Amino acid sequence: MLVLDCAPCFVCPAPHGKDMVSSRSATIATLSSSFLAGLEPPAAQAILATARIQRISAKNNISTEGCRATRLFLVQSGRARFYHLTKHGELVLLAWLVPGDVIGLVTIVKSSLHYMATAEAISDCEVLAWEHSVIRKLASLHPLLAENALRIALRYLQTFINRHAGLVTKTAEERLAETLVRLSDQSGQFRPEGIEIHATNDELGALADISPFTASRMISNWARTGVVSKGRGRVLLHAPEALMIG
Repeated sequence: MLVLDCAPCFVCPAPHGKDMVSSRSATIATLSSSFLAGLEPPAAQAILATARIQRISAKNNISTEGCRATRLFLVQSGRARFYHLTKHGELVLLAWLVPGDVIGLVTIVKSSLHYMATAEAISDCEVLAWEHSVIRKLASLHPLLAENALRIALRYLQTFINRHAGLVTKTAEERLAETLVRLSDQSGQFRPEGIEIHATNDELGALADISPFTASRMISNWARTGVVSKGRGRVLLHAPEALMIG
């Protein structure tokens, strides 16, 4: 792939003097991110203190596939999607990104690489950003950062292995059920009547590797049995365990 020399992908930097991370501004999701796993609190706070806060408006890119990877980002609030564009312009949804997730792990590598996929803000997001040179120095001072980055990369690899294997060994219904349960664990919001997931039929179908029509039909079938309820751009799981039976 051609490596593009892109302009910065983020927008709306915080006002001067208020764009550094403090112990108060770091969220629980940030502090519990797997990128910082195993670090002592003072070390984690020192790492966060070197980041700059960037605010990304919905529908803007945090990183763009093919651009040089000059920054590592950690999502502090909001939601984003991680996707790949084929040479024919088709969007392949790879994952949802939620608070605590990291974008641009390739910046851990010494040589200049490019972002492997695009991260686009679905809602207004706040991210922490480290320049390539800064994150490299931090990884040298705190080797656990590089180890955590490798663990995250391996987790993504395992996810894609499971997803590919599911295409061969599982039915469309099983794949969609697993996608709903996974999203409920990752980004679901607890409501009195169940767990709410914000996702369209197109997005659910893309993550389950089925068509939007098939996703809509299966969710409608589950809705008739009371397992889920469907609204515009959202699904409410009343009994997630029931989806995994069968």
